[in-house]
This record gives sequence, C-alpha cells and structure tokens, in this order.
Amino acid sequence: MDAVTVADPRSKGDVEPLVRLAKGDMAAVDALIIARMQSQVPVIPLLADHLVSAGGKRLRPLLTVAAARASQDGAAGATGDITAPVKLAAAVEFIHTATLLHDDVVDGSNLRRGKTAAHLIWGAPSSVLVGDFLFARAFELMVETGQMRALGILARASSVIAEGEVLQLTRAHDLNLDQETYLRIISAKTAELFAAAAEAGAVGAGAGEKAVQALRAYGLNLGLAFQLADDALDYGGVSEELGKNAGDDFREGKVTMPLLLAAARTRGREDAFWDRTINKGQRTEDDFRRARELVVGTGAVSATLDTAHQYADAAKAALKGLPAGEWRAALEQLADFAVSRAA
Repeated sequence: MDAVTVADPRSKGDVEPLVRLAKGDMAAVDALIIARMQSQVPVIPLLADHLVSAGGKRLRPLLTVAAARASQDGAAGATGDITAPVKLAAAVEFIHTATLLHDDVVDGSNLRRGKTAAHLIWGAPSSVLVGDFLFARAFELMVETGQMRALGILARASSVIAEGEVLQLTRAHDLNLDQETYLRIISAKTAELFAAAAEAGAVGAGAGEKAVQALRAYGLNLGLAFQLADDALDYGGVSEELGKNAGDDFREGKVTMPLLLAAARTRGREDAFWDRTINKGQRTEDDFRRARELVVGTGAVSATLDTAHQYADAAKAALKGLPAGEWRAALEQLADFAVSRAA
C-alpha cells in the first residue's frame, strides 16, 4: 500500500542525531535490559526477548537518557553521572514492553514491531504473566536507584496508562467519542510514559525544577504528536513503517482521530457504512480500502497531522527552558521526526 504524501514545508526532523549522541548510554541500557529479563523459567526470557529484541529506536528509554544529558548540558554543577537514569531508562522500556504484551492480548493483534505477536506463539496467559514479570523488574530497577521521586513518577505513570487502557476499552467502537475524550485517552495511554520517561531522567540526573518541568512538558507533547502520527499512518502508511499491519486500527474497530473526523465529515452520506463496520463490527478487507478512501479523501489524515504538528511545536517550545546545546537540538529534531515519519 502506498503511503499518503502530505505536503509540508516544515522540518522533517531526524532521530539519528539523538541516537548517535546517546549510543554509549543506550549500550548500557540495552545490556541492563538483557541482564534483567533473564529468569530460571525458560519461557520468560524467550517471550520477553521476542519483543525486546525487535527493539526499534527504543524511543522512551532514549528519551530518559537524553533528558538526563540535556538537563546537564552546560549546566553549572553538572556531574555527568547518569547511573540512575540508565537504570530508570531500562525500567521505562520494561514498563512499555509489559503494556504492549497486555495490549496485544486485549486487542487480539497479530503483529507487534513487525513480528508475530507473542500471544499467538506462547498463548495469552503466558504473555500477560511475562508482562507482569517485566513490570516487577521495572520496579526493582527503580528502587535500586534510591530516587524516590523518580519511583513516584514512573509508578504514577503506570497507573495512568492502565486507566487510559480501561477508558479506551469502555469507549471502544464508539463513533460518538468526542475529540477531547480521545485526546484524554492517548494522553494517558501513550503520552504519559513519554512525559514520565523524560521527567524521571531529569530527576535522576539531579536537574533543577525548571529543567524537570520543561522536560516533562516536552515528553507529554512529544507523546501526543507521536500517537497522532501513528493514527494517521494506520490509514496512510505501510506495515514496515508501523511495525504492525496498516489498517489494524480499523480492523480492530478502534476509533481514532482520523476515523472520527472522517465519520463526522461524511455524516448523512456514509452513516450506514460506519455503523456496520464500527458499531456492529461487520468488516471485510474491502471495507478497509473504502474506509481509507474516505479518511484520506475527506482530509482527515491531513487534519490529524496538523494537530500532531501543533503538539510537536509545543514540545520544541518547552525545550527553551533548557540550556542550549547539542542534546537540546537533537531533542528538537526528534519532535519534528515524530510527525514527519507519517508524511
């Protein structure tokens, strides 16, 4: 399936500058992840590695170490010690991986990070329980840092994520979902962990309150931009970009911003189609092609990306509270990249 091209004069951004800067720190994070997902119960490391090794850019733990470095970049009294943030970054990845394992069982997803979903190989019970194991490992790592404030940040994020999942479940297949509630859902489900990852990294590095709050605001807005771009990609992207099948949101009856906008913009003309495919759950592959035509044709993808850009701009604006330097510049590039990958 061809990706939708959206004309956009703004910066395309790039994640590679941040990846290069954080290479050494992320090697330490990866080593810690591998060490801490081991267990004498063979299925645990096997199942965990199936998802963890697929990896991608590890944006959330990358954000933790980057926040730690950015808050110290040129700051008076900065020690350069990010031992605690490295452990917090590994904890963030375990929290994220655990939520993915649980999500895939709830959603019945077939692919995750381009690989067969773990629950289809080892079964739903094992996937849920290994997710629980990873949550426990995450909290062990947090406690080891001795950073009670960071522990509180990530513990709260874990509960907020769960609340977001339940809220989404209760409003599944609901075409009457308003945009404000949808943004509440993705703020809890996705953006909260981005915000907590950045905030915890800054706290773990001993940053001042101004930097901590700037990085939390950055992470929250980055997470919203990232999720909205994913929403757009589901109708305008390809499987390789998504790490899942393009159209999975529609096939699972998920009501995302592009679909909500398209349904509103075709009201009175396509009500029967949306009622059958979303409200009643009667969908075929041909229906996805039709839904994609409507979502793209009504400008819903472009409108979703416009909103994503607004959050990306807000993320970059938040960084003005940090010392200027290569880490801040790389985080600005990441905000643009979060949206431009869908264009």
